[in-house]
Amino acid sequence: METAALSLLKRAVEMDEKKRYTEALVCYQEGIQMLLNCMRSFSDTVKRQHFREKIEMYMGRAELLKRQIEDEKSRGVYHEQILIEHNSTGHSYLSVFGRFLDSEVKEVVIEDPYIRYFHQCQNLLRLCELLVKSCPNLRTIQLLTSQDNSCDQSKSLEKLQCELSSRQVSLKIQFSTTLHDRQIRLSNGWIIKIGRGLDYFKPPESKFSMGYYDLDLRPCHETTVDIFHEKDVRMTHS
Repeated sequence: METAALSLLKRAVEMDEKKRYTEALVCYQEGIQMLLNCMRSFSDTVKRQHFREKIEMYMGRAELLKRQIEDEKSRGVYHEQILIEHNSTGHSYLSVFGRFLDSEVKEVVIEDPYIRYFHQCQNLLRLCELLVKSCPNLRTIQLLTSQDNSCDQSKSLEKLQCELSSRQVSLKIQFSTTLHDRQIRLSNGWIIKIGRGLDYFKPPESKFSMGYYDLDLRPCHETTVDIFHEKDVRMTHS
């Protein structure tokens, strides 16, 4: 537990230095809680004092970071960038932006011109699973994408609509011939722009390759993720 806590706090400092502040804050908070749990089991007063000082130091930085994030959000200037490197792993949708999914999210807009082929529709399904699981008050998902002439796309999207409807979530689909930008907008104000859209994972070599199901184990194509926050985020297509 102690080793895991210190490892998590080390990652918090690394993310902090890279200005990936929301990731850093989550790591600080989780690492601090783990250290508190460890400290309760120590009988050595010197060791308890040492850990208390560490906890106070990390708590101070986490509190400053939290205030900085809230200030930048209120001024509409928050920006965080993540570079997903070629062949790197650990970049599932949950890992990249799961921390922004919560009970405040009632509506999600997904703009991605490449939700056309079967594996791309599967990516959309994975994202919808994460949204349903993480956002208990979710009611609407809007998808803007390009239309494929084959029937595979329409069949996949219709099935997904039915599945979401059974969970009281409405999937509204619009098609565009000019769409280029790729982004996910959440009704809690967070905007996630992924250079390659949802399709940044490399295809698995076989159905028994590590990462076939767990996307954190799947190698990725290089892409950049830019994260912003708007107080009055636009939730309808123009």
